[in-house]
Amino acid sequence: MADRLAALMTHFPMSAQVFNTGPLCGINTLQSDGVHGQLHLVRNGVVEVRYGRESLHIEQPSLLLFPRPLSHRFIIAPGHDVDMVCANLSFEGGPGNPIASALADVVCLPLDGVWGAEPVLSLLFEEAFEQRCGRVALIERLLEVVMIQVLRQLMESGEVNGGLLSGLSHPRLRNALVAMHEAPAKEWSLEALAGVAGMSRSVFATTFRETVGITPGQYLQGWRVRLAQKALRRGRSLKVIAAEVGYGSEAALSRAFKVQSGQSPREWKNQLSMATSV
Repeated sequence: MADRLAALMTHFPMSAQVFNTGPLCGINTLQSDGVHGQLHLVRNGVVEVRYGRESLHIEQPSLLLFPRPLSHRFIIAPGHDVDMVCANLSFEGGPGNPIASALADVVCLPLDGVWGAEPVLSLLFEEAFEQRCGRVALIERLLEVVMIQVLRQLMESGEVNGGLLSGLSHPRLRNALVAMHEAPAKEWSLEALAGVAGMSRSVFATTFRETVGITPGQYLQGWRVRLAQKALRRGRSLKVIAAEVGYGSEAALSRAFKVQSGQSPREWKNQLSMATSV
C-alpha cells in the first residue's frame, strides 16, 4: 500500500514548540496569535475547555488538538490542578497547509484510544515532568510522533468528514491522491487517475467529488499551487517553479495561482513579505 502521509509530511511538515509542562490551575486563557495551532495532552485531572460558543468537559487523560489558530480557555475547579503538556503547532504553509486545513476545528481523543501511542506518551510524560538535559527537544519530537499517530488513526477509523483526509481514508481514492502528491508535474488525465484508483472514469469522478468535496482537477491544481507557494517562500523563480509543478509557462502557473488564491504570485509574495516584516 502506498504511504498516504509521506509526500504530505515531506512537503508540508509540522513542528511543535512546547510552552507548558506541568500543572495548571484556575482559569487559563490562550489567545490565538493568528499563526499557530495548539496541541494539549491532559495527563490527569478534570478541566472544562471553552472555545467560541462551544465547550468540552475532559475527565480522563486526553489529547486536545486545535490544528488552526483558535482562542480557547481552560477552566479548572478551585483547589484542583491538571497536569498538562502544551505546545504550539507550526504547519508549513500556514492556513493553506493541506493537513491543517483538512482537520476539524477541534479534535479530542482519550489517550488510551490513540492506537500504538502508549509507549510514546509514557516517555513523553516522563521527560515532561523531570528536569533532564535536552528534555524540551525530545518532548517536541515526541509530540510530532503523536501527531502522526493521530492522523493515522483519524484516517484508518474513518473519523473524518470530507476533504483530503477522507480521500486518503478511501481504499481506492487514496491511490490517486498519492499519485498526484508524488508526481504533481505529470499530465494527469481523469482516465489516468481513475486507472490508478482502479475505478471507471465516471465512478472515480463522482466518488472523488462526493468524498473530497472538489473535482480531481481542482484538487491537482490546489496541490500544485501549494507547492508553488512553498517554493516562492524559498526564493525560487516562477519560471523554474512552473516546470516543477506541471505548468508549461509562468503565465499558465500565474492563472492557476490566481484562481486558487485570488492573487497573482507577485501579489501573494508581496503580501507574505509585508506580513513577515511586521
